[in-house]
Amino acid sequence: MASQSLSFIDALCRADGPAQDRADKMMLYGQFVGAWDGTLTRYGANGERFDSSAEVHFGWALEGRAIQDVWTVPSRVGRPPGEADRMYGTTLRVYDPRNDNWETGRQVGSDIIQEYRSAAGTICQWCFFEIEANSFHWVSRESADERKTWRLAAEFYLRRRAPP
Repeated sequence: MASQSLSFIDALCRADGPAQDRADKMMLYGQFVGAWDGTLTRYGANGERFDSSAEVHFGWALEGRAIQDVWTVPSRVGRPPGEADRMYGTTLRVYDPRNDNWETGRQVGSDIIQEYRSAAGTICQWCFFEIEANSFHWVSRESADERKTWRLAAEFYLRRRAPP
């Protein structure tokens, strides 16, 4: 079983950078490769608020043809013993060179917007805002009126982790 797992990890994670045939396009998400620390604030529909530490990791995947991320709340760094995970999530972000687009989002000015429609018909967006070399602001928001108004669902403020 262990060798099968290593084979899977090797197939998924073997990449030191972007695939050469799409290297420039891969940097839309490739700019985030590395480890990030910060905070999460989640906003309930009834106005309740939840705050926590957070960590995010981005890495090259599929021989440089994708970026995979892992989001963890609370952060494992400094987490008190016995504190349970509240969120683990991952996204595989794949660029399609034939159609010249990302399956998971698009650049809008200096931001990145990922959009989908929920089963109830609500427009949901995951947005990367205020992108700098060592920080970014990630927002989850929803619109029930075709983008006229937005309800903020969650936001991460993240800073690139300093090398050890």
